[in-house]
Amino acid sequence: MSAARQVVVEADGGSRGNPGPAGYGAVVIDPATGEPLAETAEYIGVATNNVAEYRGLIAGLTAAKALFPDAGDALRVHVRMDSKLVVEQMSGRWKIKHPDMKPLAARAAAVLPPSSVTYEWIPRAQNKHADRLANEAMDAGRDGRQWEASASTAVLDAPARTPSTLPPVQGPPGDQVAGAAKARAALAAARGAADTLFPVPEPGVPDTTVPSAPAPGQPAGTASEKAGAPQQKAGAPQTGWGSAPDLGAPATLVLLRHGETALTPEKRFSGSGGTDPELSATGRGQAERAAEHFAALGTVQEIVSSPLRRCRETAAAVADRLGLDVRIDEGLRETDFGAWEGLTFGEVRERYADDLTAWLASPDTAPTGGGESFAQVAERVAAARDRIVARYAGRTVLLVTHVTPIKTLVRLALGAPPEALFRMELSAASISTVAHYADGNASVRLLNDTSHLR
Repeated sequence: MSAARQVVVEADGGSRGNPGPAGYGAVVIDPATGEPLAETAEYIGVATNNVAEYRGLIAGLTAAKALFPDAGDALRVHVRMDSKLVVEQMSGRWKIKHPDMKPLAARAAAVLPPSSVTYEWIPRAQNKHADRLANEAMDAGRDGRQWEASASTAVLDAPARTPSTLPPVQGPPGDQVAGAAKARAALAAARGAADTLFPVPEPGVPDTTVPSAPAPGQPAGTASEKAGAPQQKAGAPQTGWGSAPDLGAPATLVLLRHGETALTPEKRFSGSGGTDPELSATGRGQAERAAEHFAALGTVQEIVSSPLRRCRETAAAVADRLGLDVRIDEGLRETDFGAWEGLTFGEVRERYADDLTAWLASPDTAPTGGGESFAQVAERVAAARDRIVARYAGRTVLLVTHVTPIKTLVRLALGAPPEALFRMELSAASISTVAHYADGNASVRLLNDTSHLR
């Protein structure tokens, strides 16, 4: 009986053009020492990033098998790649629908018994060795030659391979007060001294070091606040450079506004109380380009959509490319604009001038005819956010929704006032991103990106 043997395979692939000149690289590593046991790379001509990544995986598994031909079923291979698409598909969590990927995935699965291989996604910075090999292969192809192992210097860029010793994250995502307290306590313990930067108030004793936020409609701060005192609420999570503890991977909410409908270019109010229009031809094209963008990135792991048709159609286009299911959340629907549904801003001003003025002045005022106020929308959107962040902690979730919910999620993440809704531009099929950490902190990473539509 063959002795058990464990190895790590790190693999990568790339395309300069997607599709364009492509190559892959893979390295087999001894997990006990971190030493590379074998390297392989190849220029494969014109191909996409995903094809090159799968080819790198196949080559890495094949190289591992060749190193230990007598190991048989006793060989255990742990694959580490920065392609979430390949990792999730080979792990069986994502469906494989693209015709170019199915035969490559089948080839990868046939190299070794499925029970012998495990998969892990790693950041690109931790996959430098394989990435360098892939680039060496592409450079060789550009120069009309083959990659040679004897000339490779990829190992010089390899990151240190040491096991992670980070403590596990505790507490539910979004538990702001408890999470922030744990973060401050961790800082204090690490320093071996009292935490003087972020003092933790004793239970039942008011924290007088930070002034409370003003109530809606009240002046924007006390004299001490205006003089430069901290503006953060007592007990709220610390932000900026102060929140040093590693709290694990955040729940990353990628916010995709739906594609255009017939009402979009005319700038008509189109909420959840109107006709529920479908995507126009332009909107369907935008949805397809968004799908291509997310397929190329390979980062989206879950999809949640508003129940309205234009969002469900946009989400379906992405889901079909990624092989994912779409979950519906009622909290992501657009504002109910009441009697204003289907009207332009100018038409509303002509017919309901006083109501419009009151609506613009206060987040608690609803549109004419029993619509929703922005305060009501913010309450249900925040509840939806909390559900999603708790359910998908540490994962990347695509939320396909509308203008007001997206602006609200960004506003809440920034701690901005309600009037900030009127100061954001949000184009059809645009992408914004907000990350939510385990201590309740949020980080706005992107707003109104439309580069994928050009």
